[in-house]
Amino acid sequence: MKQWLRVVLCGVLWLGAAQALRAEPIPVVASFSILADLARQVGGEHVAVSALIGPDQDGHVYQPTPADVGRVANARLVLINGLGFEGWLTRLVQAAGYGGPVQAASDGVKVRTVAQGRGDVPDPHAWQDPVAVQQYVRNIAQALAQVDPAQADAYARNAQAYLARLQALDTDIQARFSGIPADRRKVITTHDAMGYFGDRYGVTFVPAQGLTTASEPSARQLAALIRQVRVEGITALFVENMASAAVLRQIAAETGARLGGTLYSDALSGEGGDAPDYLTMMRRNANALAMALTP
Repeated sequence: MKQWLRVVLCGVLWLGAAQALRAEPIPVVASFSILADLARQVGGEHVAVSALIGPDQDGHVYQPTPADVGRVANARLVLINGLGFEGWLTRLVQAAGYGGPVQAASDGVKVRTVAQGRGDVPDPHAWQDPVAVQQYVRNIAQALAQVDPAQADAYARNAQAYLARLQALDTDIQARFSGIPADRRKVITTHDAMGYFGDRYGVTFVPAQGLTTASEPSARQLAALIRQVRVEGITALFVENMASAAVLRQIAAETGARLGGTLYSDALSGEGGDAPDYLTMMRRNANALAMALTP
């Protein structure tokens, strides 16, 4: 009898240990906060996601830290945006000795290009279009299933549920702008991060800076912007949460245009802020823009 009890007890302990091992979430590193939120939506309880570039931080001027090297070294999957957004990635992966998969979430999206220097370059800010983000979600689900095939069905279910929410988001934003005349849909922003949003919803964004915030506009570029605001009657200026407001404040002072508030372009807010997740961020941006542009 005692021997039988020992066998049963050992079996129970082994089963509990096996279940605990299976329940251990896999470590996933995402390059920035928006991508980390998408990974959590798809991965659910089966993943432990950390973002290299946190809330309200500017990814264009990011420099990897020793702590980031450690996080990448211990990851099972690294998720990046791609399209040139993470120019530092190769150096970080090499420093970490990471040999696992690196998935670009933007693979397969319809890429917008922007004239820069002597040619066109990809605009990396595809997450500003919820339709493009549907492809992000599919890519994330597939990448997670490859590194954790035991939970592939869970990732597929989570992805399908989130895709439906993205479709609803797109429908809501289209409705939000439907009553605004096309000639009023012009906005000045800090840098060229909202182009995909503009293409999807018929809003013209005039950036004070290019695709990156790494450099300030020249005096000539600033003067040209001020003339454009006056000539085209642009009334709304929006500062981005991860960028300096100094340039837009100067434009507002010179033209009389008003600051319409804050847009969340390249980063979420903190958990207690106005945009702690992607869906909330997009709805907040759309509402702020629509309010500023409504006659």
